[in-house]
Amino acid sequence: MKRKCYMALILFAVSSSALMSSHTSVLAEETELSVALETDAGEEKADTEKDVPEDGLYTVEFHTDSSMFHVNEAHGGRGVLTVKDGKMTLHISLASKSIVNLFPGIAEDAKKEDAELLEPTTDNVTYSDGFSEEVYGFDIPIPELEEEFDLALIGKKGKWYDHKVSVDDLKPAAEEDLEKLVATVETEEEENN
Repeated sequence: MKRKCYMALILFAVSSSALMSSHTSVLAEETELSVALETDAGEEKADTEKDVPEDGLYTVEFHTDSSMFHVNEAHGGRGVLTVKDGKMTLHISLASKSIVNLFPGIAEDAKKEDAELLEPTTDNVTYSDGFSEEVYGFDIPIPELEEEFDLALIGKKGKWYDHKVSVDDLKPAAEEDLEKLVATVETEEEENN
């Protein structure tokens, strides 16, 4: 009888130990999962914060999928990126006044009645030979650096076209970049008066 009691006690101890071990294992896994999720969320937030530079002015290269839609050659494929309160806006001067509106998104959405179209500015560009002309420019909201996004355009013929664009090669704006921006703003203000 003592043997049976002793055996029952051992079995009880072993099963209790196994049960506790199993419960501890589940708790450890839940803790590891919770820590992993918190770490992933923190890393995602850090990645998002890394993608937006500090407030200020920068120059970036503007890439499109079209030879007909590009930054004016006087600007060497670059535009001025303004970062304010974590939002990025790129000003580009185009090659002419042929593109009359842009839309951040696809052409189908640009055609909707409530679509908010990007209106052109009139920019004065000066080429390396000294010739100057007025062209249209646009202030484009940039969702992310170095990632392709949709940008639709409409020309004088009234047809919308879809394009993929991206910006990269972020550099702090030099004095001459700021002078170009000031000249553009002055041209816009003259037109509005």
